[in-house]
Amino acid sequence: MTRFVTKLAAATAAVALASVPGLASAQTTQAVDEKTGPVSFANVASVRIGNPGSLITETQRSPLTPGQSKLSPDRTKVPRDPGEQSTFGDKWDINLGRYGADNPYPAGIASRDHNVIAALQQTTVPTAIAESNYALIDNGRGGAKPADNTVLVLEGAKSSVDCNSPGKVTSSTSVEKLWVRDENGALKPVGASGVDVKGLKLGPPSVVKNENIDKGKTTSDLTVSRVTAFDQLIRQDGWRNGDVTAVAGWKLDIVTHVRDGAGKDLREARTTIVLGGVSCAIPKNFVAKPAGGTGPGAAPEQPAVPGTVPAGGIPPQAGDATRTVVGLGLLGGGIVIGAATMLLLRRRKPVPVREK
Repeated sequence: MTRFVTKLAAATAAVALASVPGLASAQTTQAVDEKTGPVSFANVASVRIGNPGSLITETQRSPLTPGQSKLSPDRTKVPRDPGEQSTFGDKWDINLGRYGADNPYPAGIASRDHNVIAALQQTTVPTAIAESNYALIDNGRGGAKPADNTVLVLEGAKSSVDCNSPGKVTSSTSVEKLWVRDENGALKPVGASGVDVKGLKLGPPSVVKNENIDKGKTTSDLTVSRVTAFDQLIRQDGWRNGDVTAVAGWKLDIVTHVRDGAGKDLREARTTIVLGGVSCAIPKNFVAKPAGGTGPGAAPEQPAVPGTVPAGGIPPQAGDATRTVVGLGLLGGGIVIGAATMLLLRRRKPVPVREK
């Protein structure tokens, strides 16, 4: 099925624009170039299982005029529906901070909404931020409650980028505490700089039909590190870099050694997960506008305009054990703030976004 990025935005634009103060000023606001101008992107979680496919949740892109795009708080887990589960597998879940009675976190970690934003500042400087708690849950463990199945937690994770000028770009990737389940089955803190664990009791994200897997002998090697290069991000084609680019985020590399009861290796499952992937990009001749201006677009006062294009994917072919699927959700599930941006979107031809 094909759905247009601009479809829902256009449906709400008439109501939104009618209530926007200073509409005449917004119409004269000069937009940045869509293909080469300053831009930022933010994504809460993306997964690559095997090669070359991936499941990508809704990605936020900065507007073409000063404003921001923010991920809806309703996105609380991956996978969130049967379509994403057919891509990601039926054994793993990623919690994105908010939870109800089924708390997957260690005691003392409160439920919270993530904060995932791609923005174009009034100076036209692009920035992005992703803040959340993350929990990787292996339902194949068979625990009575989610917390019994959690194998990794990133508590207070934050990634951010800021592209002020070609000579001044900054990026930061941090976490308050990392938790990993040890060989005795206890979920324990292991610091805040990274993780490199061999023999973790973590099964594969999906099980092949008629596979004689032994949970006790199946283990995974896990490495948690910071994103340091643009190509390390798991992204759609529309997520672009520039002459000068800054990136941040957390990368999980997991190699699962699937074994049978005799300890024989049945297969090796490779999974890469990027949590809180963000980037900003500017052209080599970029010059920020002065701060504190009073002209058109200097202090837009727009209401939030919802636009939802769900992430999804192309289901794997029957018998495809690698589950390499491409999911698309660029600028989906977010709140775009910026009246002038909505005017520009109405004038542009809609861009098709594939979804399941």
